[in-house]
Amino acid sequence: MTSFRSNKSDLITSKEQLIAVLSGGSKPKADWKLGTEHEKFAYRTADFSALPYGGPNGIQAFLNGLTRFGWDGVYEGENIIALSQKGKGSVSLEPGGQVELSGAPLDNVHQTCTEVTDHLKQVKTVGDELGIGMLGLGFTPNWRREDIQWMPKGRYKIMREYMPKVGTMGIDMMTRTCTVQVNLDYSSEADMVKKLRVSLALQPIATALWANSPFTEGKPNGFLSFRGNIWRYTDPNRTGLIPFAFEDGMGFERYVDYALDVPMYFVYRDGFIDASGQSFRDFLKGKLPAYPGQLPTVADFEDHMSTAFPEVRVKSYIELRGADSGPWASLCALPAFWVGLLYDSASLDAAAEIVKDWTAQDRATLRDDVPTQALKAKVRGRSVQEIAVQLLELSRAGLRRRARFDAAGMDETGFLVPLQEIASSGITPAEKMLASYHGAWKGDVTKAYAEYSY
Repeated sequence: MTSFRSNKSDLITSKEQLIAVLSGGSKPKADWKLGTEHEKFAYRTADFSALPYGGPNGIQAFLNGLTRFGWDGVYEGENIIALSQKGKGSVSLEPGGQVELSGAPLDNVHQTCTEVTDHLKQVKTVGDELGIGMLGLGFTPNWRREDIQWMPKGRYKIMREYMPKVGTMGIDMMTRTCTVQVNLDYSSEADMVKKLRVSLALQPIATALWANSPFTEGKPNGFLSFRGNIWRYTDPNRTGLIPFAFEDGMGFERYVDYALDVPMYFVYRDGFIDASGQSFRDFLKGKLPAYPGQLPTVADFEDHMSTAFPEVRVKSYIELRGADSGPWASLCALPAFWVGLLYDSASLDAAAEIVKDWTAQDRATLRDDVPTQALKAKVRGRSVQEIAVQLLELSRAGLRRRARFDAAGMDETGFLVPLQEIASSGITPAEKMLASYHGAWKGDVTKAYAEYSY
């Protein structure tokens, strides 16, 4: 770990400051935590429609309602756009009004599952008063783009105008998708690289296990994870499986180089300055067209890193981003799955062995195939289902060795049970939904709101 340190407000005068943003995240294993984030669709229970921001039953009223539970409002101008609470993480808004809990760094999956449960109870309490429900799926089953009101956040306006210039589905990603992700620690540069490579290669396996976005605007869309497909057409300069991560010489500096080459969205100075498509390298030279003659701070670089969206993202920790959001059990299963694989050295070694011979083309083909085929997709002659079963065995063994127990003496392996059922049956949540659509739902996707709301 480098000893170099910078304050967020320091002007960037050397590359070492940027590398230190990542290397400074290195922690001894005893200090490793996990942070779970999940998004859900806020809707009117009366007609399953998207919420506006304002009004007596809109997103603004909903966020204000949550402040009774000790949350403090975060404002952009006069608009409340997020909530924060010391030691509790934050509640924020995605562009289309999706509500996200960014959980606190916690010791174990029992704690993170309690956190999710407490949050969903608060959300339901306020939502019931306002006629607002929360749907846990990867893609909205019935809303059109024009049905969704954009949230009043400056960065989203910039992204909204830029996205159509670089891809065909960025607007859908922003307004019509929800994900669940987990943030995990690393002990060193080598540990980061190993975890990054394993988790990048295996993100399509997670996409398959959590796949539950088979509908668009009321009809089957031909996909099991339409959310997974959307990311393929969002912005090739800032998404995907970052093949360089598997090349010799990968480390903190190589990831910094990647981040520097991701086109910018904005600079924040008492408001958002549109720098979309411009180069952070030019910013480092004081030659940013949107902000000429000015140099970036460390905080500017951290903001910029948050605008890269690879399947696994590196900050001062790593974010695993490949799964559709889903029901309560799936929100607890995601951190359990990845903690069991990546926080236990034997399981991590075994997972690395599984993917060691996969080529860049193997990984890319798998990512392309999984949104439609899910567990039936294949890589190097093996089905995703077969690999998922093996990974769940490794994860379960890793969680057993971790030996984190709840008050009843249960370890974390119980959170994997829903995944084991999916992997052993080969039937994804999306396929169950499609069977309901063609059966009991009689072609009415709004029935999903009764079954998949929190």
